[in-house]
Amino acid sequence: MAPEKEMRDECGAYPMKSGDGLHSYSNNSYFQREVVNASKQLVSEAIVANLDILKFSPSTTIRVADLGCSVGPNTFLAVQNILEAIELKCQNQGLLKSQIPEFQVFFNDQTSNDFNTLFSSLLPSRPYHAAGVPGSFYSRLFPNHSLHIVHSSASIHWLSRVPKKVVDRTSPAWNKGRIYYLNAADEVVEAYSAQCAEDMRRFLQARAEEIADGGLMILIFSARPNQIPHSQLSANLINDMLGSCLIDMAKKGIVSEEKLDTFNLPVYHMSPQELEEAVERNGCFSIERMSSLSFSSSSLPSLVSTYQKAQAISFHIRAVTEELIKAHFGEEILDQLFDSYSQKLEEEYSSMIDSSVLNFCAVLKRKKTMN
Repeated sequence: MAPEKEMRDECGAYPMKSGDGLHSYSNNSYFQREVVNASKQLVSEAIVANLDILKFSPSTTIRVADLGCSVGPNTFLAVQNILEAIELKCQNQGLLKSQIPEFQVFFNDQTSNDFNTLFSSLLPSRPYHAAGVPGSFYSRLFPNHSLHIVHSSASIHWLSRVPKKVVDRTSPAWNKGRIYYLNAADEVVEAYSAQCAEDMRRFLQARAEEIADGGLMILIFSARPNQIPHSQLSANLINDMLGSCLIDMAKKGIVSEEKLDTFNLPVYHMSPQELEEAVERNGCFSIERMSSLSFSSSSLPSLVSTYQKAQAISFHIRAVTEELIKAHFGEEILDQLFDSYSQKLEEEYSSMIDSSVLNFCAVLKRKKTMN
């Protein structure tokens, strides 16, 4: 099989680690949960200030979609924050409790997502109707103008695919001996940036057709601050360390160099400016707010030692990359790889603390459709 085809759909075909085991996403998504918590006030303020609730008739069901929901429990927390903000908006508009509309929430992720674990965690007394919507959010998922709020957190840094050029041996962007764009040739970085731009074009085009006029889209994403080099973002350093562990294993003959040369992470941390440019090119949304959400891995509350913190980061990265790595290299390398990774994280932990750990929250509003 050609290298291009090997990695083409791996982001879509191998989602977060399913179930509720030791290395599962549900038990190792503390960082994502902290970002949801950090964004709560900003999300509430954005909905209260910008959602045109009176524009929708009292009989209208308010439809909310969480894109990239994974297996929970973070998605439920995000939805709770959104619905509480909508209710506050209704109260501020003088609506009686009986006049507050019903809510329907759509949980979206790839078709191979563990929806069984997700829905088994739903509270039976939830104040909304729930439905799962499988499929890539880089394409259409919902009917025209059917959504009022779209939310996505810790998801849009995942590309729809690995850029073709980085696995093409004839291309200047061939990323030989690396799994990521950090410290790679300029052509590799450009290929990743171009793939991100194309993905965001498709993402915004799809949402522009699905979101009702006056509806909101809230995007929370790990980002590289404007004018800051890729090398100063801790998320990039963490991913690059994983690559260095695979390189060490290739040198020892544990994995083949050919396998290494055809594996790249389908992840890119864009800057707020890159998102702003994508929104401007799309033309269907206004940016109501763009704010940073600082979060430091050093703030892990129950972990005291550097070893424990490194272990927590390793478990987190394993939860989001294990299926990708297993599909490409085989399951037998996983424990050895992540043991090595934990050790490297502990040794170089101070360099991560000194780097930027930033998430941004962008609030977009759907402009009025021109007939």
